[in-house]
Amino acid sequence: MKYMIKKLISMAATLLVVSFLVFLAFAVIPGDPATSKLGTEATPARVEALREEMGLNRPLPVRYASWLAGMFRGDLGTSYSYSMPVTDMVAEKIPVTLTLTLMAFAMMVLISIPLGLYTAKHEGGTADHVVSVLNQIIMAIPPFFSGILITLLFGLLLHLFTPGGYVSYTKSIAGFIGYLFFPALSIALPKAAMAVKLLRSSIIQEMSQDYARTAYSRGNSTRDVMYRHLLKNAMIPVVTFLGMALTDMIAGSIIIEQVFNIPGLGRILLTSISNRDYPVVEAIIVLLAFLVIFINFLVDFIYKKIDPRIRVQ
Repeated sequence: MKYMIKKLISMAATLLVVSFLVFLAFAVIPGDPATSKLGTEATPARVEALREEMGLNRPLPVRYASWLAGMFRGDLGTSYSYSMPVTDMVAEKIPVTLTLTLMAFAMMVLISIPLGLYTAKHEGGTADHVVSVLNQIIMAIPPFFSGILITLLFGLLLHLFTPGGYVSYTKSIAGFIGYLFFPALSIALPKAAMAVKLLRSSIIQEMSQDYARTAYSRGNSTRDVMYRHLLKNAMIPVVTFLGMALTDMIAGSIIIEQVFNIPGLGRILLTSISNRDYPVVEAIIVLLAFLVIFINFLVDFIYKKIDPRIRVQ
């Protein structure tokens, strides 16, 4: 309980700092939301009147305190561009981005762990060499470019999906999941290649330990030694990577959404940045920061579950 309270306080403090830095950054960078909304031909009087209506003429600490108080109430303000509550806009888009991220993470785990185990078990074999070469190629391709290649191959040549033919989850869950399959695959492949290489190296290293040789000397098969003795210890560095990969996938999904024309958080984030719609941008960035901090919080507990000898700070 003491550890959990400590971590929760740390999470809250980190979010507070992030929210202030984000608010400060958008307060000092060039650009005026009022001018962006009215256009460059608007008269100074109209711009000033809109700035007053938006509350942009108030001192920065007052605006931040008002925004922070609203955030604790679940009120993230009103979008400058769309004139609708930011909470509703984010709530509508977040299922899309989270589903895409979780699908990519599940694909990464389902691909990397079996392949990592197989290549470690058959170290030096033909399959090991083939997988190693493919890993190097996949790791060298950025996710957005792999998304373009997947669109070209599976969308335009093989016609397995319709590029740009997004299906909303409110209309068809099956169509929604089906369309997100290939975008999730483009996010998952580079991370899966890294995870395969890391798990393979970790298992091979554990195989040279004394406890592994002792397990072999007792007549255990390679399969039993690997699954009953090695895997748990070999997964410790992999869990670190999986946590980092999941947080990276959240950010990477924003780019992939543009490649596959998916109306998630990424689209409204980029649109809001160009329109100087700061309430939307601030809400999304703070939300992403919360997800990253929460994932790291979970990784700490998984560490302790895998190996109680690790003291979680």
